[in-house]
Amino acid sequence: MFFLHLKTFVKQLVLPPAGPLLLALVGLLLLKRRPMLGRTLILVGIASLWLLSTPLVATALAQLAEYYPPLDLQAAAGAQAIVILGGGGERRYAAEYEGPAAGPVLLERLAYGAFLAHKTGLPVLVTGALIEAAAMRASLERNFDVQTRWVDDRAYDTFDNASDSAQLLKADGVQRIILVTHATHMRRSVEEFRAVGLQVFPAPTGMSDSSFQFSVLVPGPDALSRSSTALNELLGEPARRVLEATHLRRH
Repeated sequence: MFFLHLKTFVKQLVLPPAGPLLLALVGLLLLKRRPMLGRTLILVGIASLWLLSTPLVATALAQLAEYYPPLDLQAAAGAQAIVILGGGGERRYAAEYEGPAAGPVLLERLAYGAFLAHKTGLPVLVTGALIEAAAMRASLERNFDVQTRWVDDRAYDTFDNASDSAQLLKADGVQRIILVTHATHMRRSVEEFRAVGLQVFPAPTGMSDSSFQFSVLVPGPDALSRSSTALNELLGEPARRVLEATHLRRH
């Protein structure tokens, strides 16, 4: 568990906003001894943070990470269950609901998963960390009138999501699933779930909107968050391949 938390910490330091800010800070520290290098690092750090905060760059990065098209329900007719992945935050106690609740990003996944559940009548599995899984289950039932058949509340990352879900599903004879997560996260998720022997019908949500307006050139916190998420996935897929090829982890 220590290494999992260390991985998260390092990732947070590398991805924006921390990564560009640390780059600029290193440049500031080098100004006296290496003025040219110091000014370059400051400029690169500030400029990259500005660009990553614009919707234009955020959308371009998201589209690079989005690998699968929207789900074709007819093509997924053989699916036996819907799996909704955690990630995106939760509230441990939402006073208005008197219990746990999904955060905005996670709620987007749950809303689409609930839509598919009502469309198909398939049973639902939610997978995430302890409080996160509880919030997912509660939000599905309370907000969308969807009962959850399986709950995995031990998953720390996508690797765990796949391993834990496969154990629960295969015990009930389920081999073919509709997988719900955000479009930028889908490619890595599909590979992890296929690696545990499940047939996957990708059902991405939150796909990027490529329509152009001049406001896409103005930096904002939402764009910075989307850039960070997209970069996490663009870097995460090569890392997954390395771990798989070197057998540093096993399902």
